[in-house]
Formats: sequence, C-alpha cells, structure tokens
Amino acid sequence: MTYYPRMFRNLLSRLFADGGPDARLDGHDAEVAVAALLVRLARADDRYGPAEKRRIDQILARRNGLAAAEAAEHRAAAEMIEAEAPDTVRFTRIIKDRIELADRHDIVAAMWEVAYADGRRSPDEESLVRLVAGLLGVSDRDSALARQGALTALGQPDS
Repeated sequence: MTYYPRMFRNLLSRLFADGGPDARLDGHDAEVAVAALLVRLARADDRYGPAEKRRIDQILARRNGLAAAEAAEHRAAAEMIEAEAPDTVRFTRIIKDRIELADRHDIVAAMWEVAYADGRRSPDEESLVRLVAGLLGVSDRDSALARQGALTALGQPDS
C-alpha cells in the first residue's frame, strides 16, 4: 500500500501540470481521473454510501477488466485523488483536454449510473452530471440518452 501515496502525488502532478491539450493521460492515469470524477459526483449530495461505492466499483471493473478487490482499491485511490483535486470545472477541463470524445460519452453514462445508484434522485447530483457533460463536450441529447440508459439498466422509472 506504500505504492499508492507516491502514485497519487505523481498522478496529481501530471493531471495538473500545464501540459496543454496534447498532454494526453495514459490509460491508467485517465482511469484514475475518471474514477475520481465519479467519486466527486457520488459525494455531491453529502450521502456517499455503499450503493454508490458498489456502483463505482462495478464501473471500474467493467471499464478496466478488474476483479472486485482491485476495483475497490482503485476507488479508494480515487477518493484520495478527488479530495485533492481542484474545483470541478477545472478538474473536468483537464479530463476533457486529455481524453477522447468517444470515451467522454462513456464517462457521462457512468456518471448517470452513479447518480442513480442509491435509488434516490438528487438535484445536486443531476445538476453536476449536466454541468460535467457540457464541460466534457457531450451534447444534452447524448447526456439525456445516457441518463435514460442508466435508469433502464438500474430498473428505475423515468419520472
């Protein structure tokens, strides 16, 4: 576990270095940044509970081919990164500049899954997903389709 604090410092310095849009994140760094964004979303309503943690773990496992324990470790790393990351607008712009558009659509879909993971509709979480989708360059239409897909996947009505 001593590897992780060094990894966090290194990732934070790479994330927030002024590398410009050509400074793409490598696959691992990009996934940790995405995981941190999912954690930020789950914490937006001040109720970061087991259902949201499980959903983040499932998303990380699916996106990265991880076992459950590995996904939980990545989420724990993301929790630490999220606590140190700058404001959401700046953090999201950093991700946008370094992750391809097609993957940004997947990120928004994952965010909707996390937003509804606890079975509650939180205006704070919904607002944050909409803000981040716009900042990531994902259209309102595509975000709405991702939202509907998340509700369907989670077996929740669209009301």
